[in-house]
Amino acid sequence: MAIKKNNLLLIDDDRATLRALQLLLGEQYRSVNICNHPEQIPELLAQQSYDAILLDMNFRPGARSGNEGLYWLKRIRAIDPAVGIVLLTAHGEIDLAVQGMKIGAIDFLQKPWDNDRLFASLHSAVQVSNSRRKAKGSLVEGRNEEGFGEKMILGRSPAMQQVLEMVDKVAATSANILLTGEHGTGKSMIARKIHQSSPRKDRPFISVDLGSIAESLFESELFGHAKGAFTGAGQERVGKFEQADGGTLFLDEIGNLSPPLQAKLLVALENRAITRVGGFQAKPIDIRLITATNQSPSALVKKGTFREDLLFRINTVQLELPPLRARADDLFLYAQHYFESFGKKYGKLGLYLSPESKQLMRHYRWPGNVRELRNIIERAVILSDTKTLHPAALNFQDAELLEEEEVAFTLEEMERKMILKAIDQHQGNFSAAAEQLGISRQTLYNKIKKYNL
Repeated sequence: MAIKKNNLLLIDDDRATLRALQLLLGEQYRSVNICNHPEQIPELLAQQSYDAILLDMNFRPGARSGNEGLYWLKRIRAIDPAVGIVLLTAHGEIDLAVQGMKIGAIDFLQKPWDNDRLFASLHSAVQVSNSRRKAKGSLVEGRNEEGFGEKMILGRSPAMQQVLEMVDKVAATSANILLTGEHGTGKSMIARKIHQSSPRKDRPFISVDLGSIAESLFESELFGHAKGAFTGAGQERVGKFEQADGGTLFLDEIGNLSPPLQAKLLVALENRAITRVGGFQAKPIDIRLITATNQSPSALVKKGTFREDLLFRINTVQLELPPLRARADDLFLYAQHYFESFGKKYGKLGLYLSPESKQLMRHYRWPGNVRELRNIIERAVILSDTKTLHPAALNFQDAELLEEEEVAFTLEEMERKMILKAIDQHQGNFSAAAEQLGISRQTLYNKIKKYNL
């Protein structure tokens, strides 16, 4: 299928080669610009954004060192880290091309080129470029994903400060990091924080939820596939490893990976190269790997469901994220953030927690951690009829929840007593009782029925 919306830049000192390529590719790209003097490259990149660049390795007659090509490859990557670059080499320059791929090129072609291979390589370069630009654009949006923001990561509790001190130490390195902790503790946000604090911050951050990928699609999703590799593979696909080249690859829920897929991931990490499904050429990759799991890695190894050699590979540094119940100093910092956020979203500003609600929240065990807190407050804001949110408005779903050694009553007992007290204070006036409790009259009726009052 012809590509008519992308911009291509061809760089070669041979005008005849440039004209031939421009004619060949002109029907497939929106614009095909040419450059036969590499000194013009910075100016061309400043004037326009390109979706793919075809770069010759040598620019002087008889030159075979490839040093100029490698130099300009690095310069282009410094100016525009997202653009996909394909190298054009002469016969016998394979080693140079491989070296170029190690420092950021997507692919290489030999002169004289095969047209089908040329089209496929440039198509892959466009895919990589688009993926990188999309990833870079979503990086800022991702800071507020699921309500998390930069200030939410920077908690003031001692437990979180200890994690952040470690983040500062490891971010500057290229060490592989394994994040562990319960669901909802913010592992994906810490992964982004590490990336944003690293030398790779201007390169892609690619996040993959391994728990959501069907086993049959794992290789294609991570490593990509060649055209015709399997039924339905109508064109080449760039995998997540290639999209993250030069940046960070975050693999969430790695504990869910089956042993056969663990083996394939291990090979890619050990070789620092991937081969697309149906392909034959290994592609070097340069990524910083961050993985995460809510399970105990050592327990998985003991059970025989996770490879010990893979665990050694991915956890050069392991960071355990503390649960919300161990971060008392952060609880109301998060809560206030969500009150402000959802108050603006639903047009209900100025809501606040009653002292009883705060007491309940302090003793709640928060099995879903920050994610659960977010959902509870959003629901309370939506359903609130008064400015004050009382315990009944929080509507906790599980009663395991309260720390029995600290609180002598269960959530349901507390709620039942508060409802009875409110009804008694207002002498059976359900509307007034509901207003005091911060719930609707219908919700009060439902609670009365639930507790057989």
